[in-house]
Formats: sequence, C-alpha cells, structure tokens
Amino acid sequence: MRFMMIVIPKGYESAAPDAVPSAEAVAKMQEYNQSLQKAGVLLALDGLFPPSTGARISYLDGKATVTDGPFPDAKEVIGGYWIIQASSREEAIEWARRAPMSNNEIIEVRRIFEMGDFPQDVQVAAEGYEKLPH
Repeated sequence: MRFMMIVIPKGYESAAPDAVPSAEAVAKMQEYNQSLQKAGVLLALDGLFPPSTGARISYLDGKATVTDGPFPDAKEVIGGYWIIQASSREEAIEWARRAPMSNNEIIEVRRIFEMGDFPQDVQVAAEGYEKLPH
C-alpha cells in the first residue's frame, strides 16, 4: 500500500515567498529521508514553496477563476510530502512518528488509492490510468 505523509507546518500559510528551513532542520530531515530510503519504503518526497508563491484555481459553472497566494482564509497548508510504501496504516503512522518535526508541525497520513480499491465500473472508466506516471 502506498501512503502520502503530508507535512502541515503551522504558520506556513503566511510565510514570506523566500522562506526556507534552516540548515540544521534540513540536515535532520535528510537523515530521516535516508532512513526511509535505506528501509526501502521511500517512493517520493518534496518540499513546497510557501502558499504566497502559489495560485488557487476554483471552478464554478465550468469557469476557472485564479486567485494568487497568499490565501488569507487558509488555516492549514501543505509544506511538503513523502510517498512511502508500507504494509499497513499502522506502519505508515510509525514512520510518520519518527520524522524530526518541530513543535508547530503536523504530519497527516493518507492512503493513496490503488486501482483495485475502486469498483469495476470505475476501473473500466479509468482504463489506461496505470500507464500514466504516478
């Protein structure tokens, strides 16, 4: 099973566009990332620029509207993520518990849908999906 471990850093919703973690924080995170890699569970990872550099596209009646960041109504935003392969939800949670996070950070663990999780009619509608990069 694949899981996404989503980093939600408190205060990141109002971070300056050039905000970056400290070298010390990056070194600790790199050690953790290497432990995921050494265990053979790491599939992907990335950190994200602050929301002030982003855009949100909302849809109404087939029309897309773009709103540039920052987003004053945002209470929680994503700062980065890992995608791991784990045998269970409990194993994924255990990996998240080991992450070197600060007092103001949260990791949300969510299972990623696999094609077999969907009913047959959905699998038919999604034919070819498995050939897309993911």
